[in-house]
Amino acid sequence: MNYKTAPAEKSTVKISITYSKEEWEDAINKAYARTRGKYSVPGFRKGKAPKPVLENFYGKGVFFDEAFNILFSDSYPGIIDKEKENFTVVGDPSLSVDDISGDNGVTLTATVPVKPDVEIGAYKGLKIRSYEYNVTDGDVEKEAKKILLSKAEDAAVTDRPCKGGDTVKIDFSGSVDGVKFPGGTAEDYDLELGSGAFIPGFEEQVEGMSIGEEKNITVKFPDDYQADDLKGKEAVFEIKLKGITEKKYPELTDEFVKANAGCETVDEYKNKCRERLERQAASKSLNETENSIIKAICATAKAEIPDAMIEQEIDKMVQDFTYRLMYQGLKLDDYLKYMGATMEQFRAQFKGSATERVMSTLVIDKIVRTENIKAEPEEVEAKIAEQAQSVGKTAEEYKKNLDPRQREYIESDIVVTKLFDFLKANNELSAEAPEAGEQK
Repeated sequence: MNYKTAPAEKSTVKISITYSKEEWEDAINKAYARTRGKYSVPGFRKGKAPKPVLENFYGKGVFFDEAFNILFSDSYPGIIDKEKENFTVVGDPSLSVDDISGDNGVTLTATVPVKPDVEIGAYKGLKIRSYEYNVTDGDVEKEAKKILLSKAEDAAVTDRPCKGGDTVKIDFSGSVDGVKFPGGTAEDYDLELGSGAFIPGFEEQVEGMSIGEEKNITVKFPDDYQADDLKGKEAVFEIKLKGITEKKYPELTDEFVKANAGCETVDEYKNKCRERLERQAASKSLNETENSIIKAICATAKAEIPDAMIEQEIDKMVQDFTYRLMYQGLKLDDYLKYMGATMEQFRAQFKGSATERVMSTLVIDKIVRTENIKAEPEEVEAKIAEQAQSVGKTAEEYKKNLDPRQREYIESDIVVTKLFDFLKANNELSAEAPEAGEQK
């Protein structure tokens, strides 16, 4: 067996594999042994007809497909392992037969999607927008009152229009340029006004409606909306309001938090709420600043991303969405029926975000390799010791049950942390700087 590789279009590599006449004949014999039980020939018991008889009865190519599979499955993994320094396979190969003369063996060509090389512009010396979120007394009050939801009672409202905080039951039907779009229609939908569940402007225009009232509202989908065909589009929704309920809350007292929050006083409970919110704010500030850094660098990056990488990322996003539905007691198939969307339409809405995620991953990998950022052994050991301490174990005890994938995750986490430390130190971060794509 001999092979040669050549780069092809859109981040693929063509692997041309030639098998000798002897290898081909051996594969045919193996294919016969594996599949002869499927064939029947008059005069022979099933699976007992000799190979020449089956080839004469069904055609000479009767075993070709299985023989191709045998040859390819035996040789392909070894080829990929030998070429791992030259390219990284990111999807399944597409096979074609180039030559099947028999006397000279056979030649197969595998077109393989590979991890593309990404071209990036400057990633140092940039002015990049940073984010910082602070916790206010109002935030603490709002968070503290969430516990009251567990004891709140729903009360029907019939004597006033709806307002923020109410839950309304509505029918709605949305259209863009007069054409209804998937997921834009529903009946008896319960919407909490002020929850931000719908696109900006929708809930605000529903506020003030009364039971039985019908109204058309106009909203604009955000430019970064997940469905590419709706980004930045103006939509008209026909709304009918069918019911209003409001929450009746108990009072937040020392007795209430003792019974429901494990705190002695309301002040103690609010302090815990503030600590939790400050941790969340710090995490949000960090995540959005790091996303801003990568977005700024990706703005000038170029790569021919193979479809396989995008589809794999969409698979992950669909799986994450499915898990979130499961936590709510819903199945994805039921959700799609409710939203009036097909799986193809549902997957299509993730394509833009999936492409951005893949590009971000490629950019991060490129900078890590360019700057030779690594997780040093002592850094890994320190992280393991930290994790061991958090569960009350020594580092040695913790390492006994440490899965190799966990260690890889620890190393990756260290590398990413060092990468962003490097990028923050080598770029100018400011809350006033425009985000990538924004005008100053």
